[in-house]
Amino acid sequence: MAELTNSCCTPDTQATCCEPDEKVGCCGPEKTSCSCSSATAETIAPVAGAIEDVRETVREKYAAAAVAAASAAAAGCSPADSAGVFGSALYSEKDEAPKAALNASLGCGVPTAIADLHEGEVILDLGSGAGADVLISGRRVGPSGRAIGIDMTDEMLELARRNAAEAGVVNVEFRKGYLGELPLPDQSVDVVISNCVINLSCDKPRVLAEAARVLKPGGRFAVSDVIADPDMDEAARADMAAWTGCIAGALTETEFRKALAAAGLTDVEIQKTHHVHEHAAAAIIRATKPTLA
Repeated sequence: MAELTNSCCTPDTQATCCEPDEKVGCCGPEKTSCSCSSATAETIAPVAGAIEDVRETVREKYAAAAVAAASAAAAGCSPADSAGVFGSALYSEKDEAPKAALNASLGCGVPTAIADLHEGEVILDLGSGAGADVLISGRRVGPSGRAIGIDMTDEMLELARRNAAEAGVVNVEFRKGYLGELPLPDQSVDVVISNCVINLSCDKPRVLAEAARVLKPGGRFAVSDVIADPDMDEAARADMAAWTGCIAGALTETEFRKALAAAGLTDVEIQKTHHVHEHAAAAIIRATKPTLA
């Protein structure tokens, strides 16, 4: 077989990518991704080098966005960004977070509007960015509750802490970490929220498994994210610029449901809200961690 250069089709990936007689068609040098019939978003394990490449590309984009936000010139989540599609225009909670935090939002929804937060709960925001959703959550759970934001970008963490200090919200904290390696103990949070960030991960099943791990029995998963249409073309999926713009990394609804089920979450609800691309839509995604017997 010709030497394979694309990261999806390394020797380790080929071992599980497809049957021997399909390997050339699946992983030929002209291919941009593994495409054999047995390969799915849930079953192909990402290559370590590819994960680091995606992380660094995403980190660079969102570090730049944090710097821009600090100078009141934040860019949107996607090149297709427009009012009502991404960002602060989606929020009605204008009085629950500083304008700077809301203006820096790069999300495709408002997870705090769908999470049904209660006094005293512990909330975890995956990919907390400038901190808007964490600050809104902190206010809603009150002094007896707590809101934690996880982000891998130093510039975003600095901006979020500055926004929290400006807002005077003291029951919040921001920790540096990866979504696939959450720096929290098992069964430590009541609700996991996220705003258009899970699709940026190169290993979404692991992210969802980590979310399930840190949820308490009976805990809730309530996120806004991008859902890809089943017919999204390979060129869009392979475009790294689109990936960091929340489009190409998205799962289909079927893939998301399977990944949530594999993580042990139940009562899955997925409701599309608005299109963000000709082949993708923003969606509200809810699930529950079963209670212990």
